[in-house]
Formats: sequence, C-alpha cells, structure tokens
Amino acid sequence: QVQLVQSGGGLVQAGGSLRLSCAASGRTFSGYAMGWFRQAPGKEREFVAYSSESGRTTAYAESVKGRFTISRDNAKNTANLEMNSLKPEDTGVYYCAVSKERYLTGGYSQLSRYDYWGQGTQVTVSS
Repeated sequence: QVQLVQSGGGLVQAGGSLRLSCAASGRTFSGYAMGWFRQAPGKEREFVAYSSESGRTTAYAESVKGRFTISRDNAKNTANLEMNSLKPEDTGVYYCAVSKERYLTGGYSQLSRYDYWGQGTQVTVSS
C-alpha cells in the first residue's frame, strides 16, 4: 500500500510559477510509474504529466508541454511538478498518482491505470 501526500499549490498570477510535491509513505514508489492529473470545476479529471519508474521517460499533455516539468527522487520517495508560465486555464485541483506498473507505455494518460492517488491540491491562476 502506498499513501501519497501532496503539498504546494495556491494562488498565482498568470505567467507565474508553482511547484507541487508528492511524498509517498507506507512503501517506496521506486519501481512504480507515476503521473499528475488535474480537474477543473465542472470538468473531468485529465492527464497532465507522466514519469516512468526511473524518471527517464516522461510525457506531457499538449496543453502543458514546454511549461511543466515532472521529476522524481526515488531515494527520497518524492515527486514534483514544476509549473511555469501558468495560465488561467491551468486552474484546478491537481492530483499525483502512482501505478503498480513500472511503465505505462501508451496508457499513461488513463486514470484507470493508476492505483494510488494523492488527496489533491488546489492551483488557482488569476488573469
């Protein structure tokens, strides 16, 4: 069992930056693929970023590519999502998630592929 605790987020003006963190406990998430998702008010949860278990393979939603960076430190059981050049449309609740699989090639954007979820953290970008 893996428990994920998120931190970071908050209110920022458009063009600003934020960093979200995700800390795992109960069991190391080394060896597990992980991802970040977000959910805007009235919308479905959507994929944001993915990292393979080693961090060598990453993927991003087109809407955040070039602005967001996913990273992980398996020795510390932590992962981050660095968000730059934020836009009002980036507003939402952000979730980190971990899969029991090492790689999610071709399926990393599917919510059903992830087994453990963080509690979510609010990100609000004002215009």
